[in-house]
Amino acid sequence: MIVRPRVIDQKTIRTENRKKILQLLIRKRELTIPEISREIDISTPTITKNINQLMAEGMAEEAGVSESTGGRKPMVIKFLPDAYYSVGVEFALEYVRIILTNLDTSIKADRILRNANYQDIVSLMTYIHQEVDSIFLEKEIPVERVLGVGISIPGTVNEETAFVKIAPNIGIRNADFRPYEDLFQLPLFLENDANAAAIAEVILGIAKEMRNLVFLCVLPQGVGAGIVVDGHLYKGQNKRAGEISHTTIASHGKLCSCGRRDCWELYASGNTLITRYKEKTGRTLASLEEFFALVKRYELAAVKVFDEYLDYLALGIQNLILIQDPHYVILGGVISPYEDIFFEPLKEKVFVENNFYDMQDVKLMCSTLKENATILGASLLPFEKIFALHDM
Repeated sequence: MIVRPRVIDQKTIRTENRKKILQLLIRKRELTIPEISREIDISTPTITKNINQLMAEGMAEEAGVSESTGGRKPMVIKFLPDAYYSVGVEFALEYVRIILTNLDTSIKADRILRNANYQDIVSLMTYIHQEVDSIFLEKEIPVERVLGVGISIPGTVNEETAFVKIAPNIGIRNADFRPYEDLFQLPLFLENDANAAAIAEVILGIAKEMRNLVFLCVLPQGVGAGIVVDGHLYKGQNKRAGEISHTTIASHGKLCSCGRRDCWELYASGNTLITRYKEKTGRTLASLEEFFALVKRYELAAVKVFDEYLDYLALGIQNLILIQDPHYVILGGVISPYEDIFFEPLKEKVFVENNFYDMQDVKLMCSTLKENATILGASLLPFEKIFALHDM
């Protein structure tokens, strides 16, 4: 097979340069143009052109001159994170979460609606709009400085038409979200939850330099995958790529909410741990935190449930590795806060001796954004032009 070199066009180079400059400014806050050039190895004229554009867009300003040992003192460029804002909304089984973030994705407001009624989507979106307006009022933010509302949904989403084909765990089918732009008077951006989490991890988290990865998002009632191939989010012909939650993983006859049997989510979602523990002991636990506290204390039933759970989680990850051949698998979602408990035993099960891959081929890692990956990904969607998400 002839391996052809990857061709990078000028548009891609310009996009990458802008991203690098912006991300460096977000991280360091104040830099001179020579300092930016040294940090990211981009020419001074290119940096100057990008900085002028950022200043024209209100995202940076000149902030005096720096100290210099000789010659002309360079101007300090200051990043302005509060120039623009974004709203992120996460649809989950047990809640709707709403956040307000600024350009460096600092969370400025965070609200949660428990027991959301997804069957009455009109009333739900009206409530979300009221909450968003309330946040703007509380934070004294004019709507003109808000670039839009990003929504993550656990299902098959067409982001181009803002149409949700199916989200079985929350009961949404064939829902058109475009009319709600009139309600919010803001652009609306939709994305699958695992894809949103993958975007956040690539832009903000551990995956900044990674080009081939699978972000595995463990949700309370599901498991999703955001797939990045050669630096681009892969969605498939019908926007269904990564719907691994509904791949068959066993043959026990368990009925899934999607109508199929023995889907992976029945064995690897976050709530599986609580459900299986109740089946074994008759006790109902209030949270995953309570379950993992029992595991830490080596409570026998919890340890057995946990080990069985890791078997199924590892089996699905092994399948993903063989199908997708990623360089990295990043684990996030509701179990990620308990990395110190599950990561090493899971790694042992994933990399059990086999003829196909090992730890040198594939790196298994945990998300640095933890359970915030999905909601931060949603809040990044309105910033798509700034962060060049359209090139992912």
